[in-house]
Amino acid sequence: MQQIQVYYHCLQPEFDDLLPPKSMTDGASGVDLSAAISENITIEPGETKAIPTAMQLEIPRGYEGQIRPRSGLALKHNVGILNSPGTIDADYRGEVQVILTNFGKKDFLIHRGDRIAQLVIQQIVHADFIAKNSLNDTQRGTGGFGHTGQ
Repeated sequence: MQQIQVYYHCLQPEFDDLLPPKSMTDGASGVDLSAAISENITIEPGETKAIPTAMQLEIPRGYEGQIRPRSGLALKHNVGILNSPGTIDADYRGEVQVILTNFGKKDFLIHRGDRIAQLVIQQIVHADFIAKNSLNDTQRGTGGFGHTGQ
């Protein structure tokens, strides 16, 4: 496993006590992100809200941060991330926010410090896109969106 350094900064001192980004187990691929809110936030069924973390990141060039849903919130509360995974580019220095959507039928209440998402740091590869008059044939061809059955 490769180890890199990602720096973070808490934008608001009143949230310094929230869980810093760290893996919860030795085998975890991500770190939990916490809701940096002063008052509870309710997300009604079908509603989407950006939840602040009060955190800025400095991700090394050649890497990105991916904001992913927490499986427990999805299973127990039908809450997920609308643009999953969300991307934090290496050159972004704004506040990390999590776009949560309530896909369920009941209100979902978020409290200060609740773990609302996970952050995974991934290495990225840049591609050179080259125009070509035709592409090589494959067995699949142009089949898509369920072309192999259900």
